Amino acid sequence: MNLNHLFLFRAVAEAGGFSRAAENIHVSQPAISMQVGELEAELGLTLFHRLPRGVKLTTAGQLLLGYAQRLGSVVAEAERAMAEVKGLSRGRLAVGASTTVGVYLLPDLLGEYRRRHPGIDLQFDIANTEEIERRLADGTLDAGLTEGLPPDSDEVESVVFLRDRLVPIGRPDHPRLRVKNQPLSLQELCAEPMILREAGSGTREVIERHLVKGGLKLEHATMVLGSTEAIKRAVIAGLGVAIVSHLTVQPELMSGQLVILPVRNFQLTRPLHRLCWRGRALNPAALAFVRLLNEKYPI
Repeated sequence: MNLNHLFLFRAVAEAGGFSRAAENIHVSQPAISMQVGELEAELGLTLFHRLPRGVKLTTAGQLLLGYAQRLGSVVAEAERAMAEVKGLSRGRLAVGASTTVGVYLLPDLLGEYRRRHPGIDLQFDIANTEEIERRLADGTLDAGLTEGLPPDSDEVESVVFLRDRLVPIGRPDHPRLRVKNQPLSLQELCAEPMILREAGSGTREVIERHLVKGGLKLEHATMVLGSTEAIKRAVIAGLGVAIVSHLTVQPELMSGQLVILPVRNFQLTRPLHRLCWRGRALNPAALAFVRLLNEKYPI
C-alpha cells in the first residue's frame, strides 16, 4: 500500500472533498483524484461516495481512515524524533577509551558534553585499542580515544587530538633531589629501581622505544604493575621511580606526594588519537563530541 496514497486519501476524507483537499495541501485536484482512484483499484474497494457537493466515506473508507490517521501520527512522531536527534535534544553517544585517557581525561570531557547536551544518552567504556577497533567496526562505538601508536588498520581513521607528556616521577625525598642544580642523566635514570607497566602496555612500549633509540635500556625493573594508580602508590611507598603520563599525576604533584625528577634532555611525548570508522557518517551526537574535543584540545 502506497503511503502517499494513504496521505491523500486522509486529506480528502478530512476535508470532505477533493477540491478542498487540493487547496489544503497544495496539490492539484486531478492529481489527488487519480491517486485516490489508484488506491481504490489496488484495494478493490470504493472508499468514497462521490456526491454533487463533496464526498462521503463508504464503510471501507471509514475503516481505512482510522488506520491512515494512526499512520499519520506515527509519521509525525518520527519526524519530531528525527528533528530532536538533529538538534541534539535526544540521541546516543558511545565512546571507548584506553586506560590513561579513559580515567584521567574523558570524564571531565563527558561532563562538559552532558552539560551542553543533557538529552543525549552517554555510554563510556575503557578497553584496549584492539577492542576499541572491534567495537568501532561493529558499530557499538561511535568514537574511540587511544594513546601511543595509531591502529594498524586502513579502515580506522586516526587523528591526533593531543600530545601527552611522559615524566619521570619519584618521592620528594629522593636522594638526588638533595643535590641542587644537578639533574640525573638519562643513563642514571635507567639505573634507578624502575616500576613499569606490564608488557604490551602502550606507555611501556613508548618508553622502551625511546630508550632503544638512545642506545639505552632499563637496567633495574624492580616491579611490574598493571595500572598507573598502582605504580603511583608504589613510588609513594618508596619502592622505586617510574615514568608515567603527566595527565595521571596532577593530584599527587599538587599535594607533594610525588615530584617530577629532573633529568637532562628528557623530552618524551606520545600522541593521543581520536578514532572513527573510515567512511561511516557520524551521527549528530558523535559530531558534537568531535567538535567539543577539537575545541578543548586544539592542535
